[in-house]
Amino acid sequence: MDTEELAGRIGGWIKKKVKEVGSKGVVLGLSGGIDSAVVAVLCKRAFPESILCINLPCHSNPEDQKHAKLVADKFAIPYKVVNLDKIFDSFLDILPSDVVSPAIDRMSKSNLKVRLRMVTLYYHANRLNYLVVGSSNRSELSVGYFTKWGDGGVDMMPIGRLVKQEVIELATYLGVPKTIIDKPPSAGLWPGQTDESEMGITYEALDRYLLTGKAGMNIKKTIEVLHNRSEHKRKLPPLPPRWKI
Repeated sequence: MDTEELAGRIGGWIKKKVKEVGSKGVVLGLSGGIDSAVVAVLCKRAFPESILCINLPCHSNPEDQKHAKLVADKFAIPYKVVNLDKIFDSFLDILPSDVVSPAIDRMSKSNLKVRLRMVTLYYHANRLNYLVVGSSNRSELSVGYFTKWGDGGVDMMPIGRLVKQEVIELATYLGVPKTIIDKPPSAGLWPGQTDESEMGITYEALDRYLLTGKAGMNIKKTIEVLHNRSEHKRKLPPLPPRWKI
């Protein structure tokens, strides 16, 4: 299947899923990264008049907002900014402030940011009778590189079957600005943070393993550990057996 056909099929799938549940359109977070840019353009094709993209800065790099607006302007996508700085700070004021370890403290605060974004997207979706669309790709999902009930808390994931390289190819075909395609993938959770440094592997190596099963022993072990550790993220909450009383 060529890239043009792939884009058409994903767009048709988005439209089908929205109509199946009687919703009117889609809302998604536009972060300024390549994944959300691709999903935004595909959603715009599927619902030209019923789409809302929201940039959700939370002590974020101003460049991300600039790139999000660049995509919205280029493709004429309805767009708004909801700044979460104050609500995040207020939330921290009522939460425990003791630091178990710097790494755990940073991760807890980062996950809070992502979950605040999810809550905001669903607020808008409920008001508009839209579905919330996520932008996680297959590479991220396979190793659990997403926040449970954060960016993983969505109604659909249109590029969830595509590895990162396929997303890049799709972005190029769709005309996503090159400055967005070329910048290092990052969730923008703290200064200097990148996906690959957090995962401990490159997307190139991860994609190769997912598509061919080939990888060096250390890389393969890293991927398998990450996959197994994050299995709970890819499933609904477990239920116990129905015991007889």
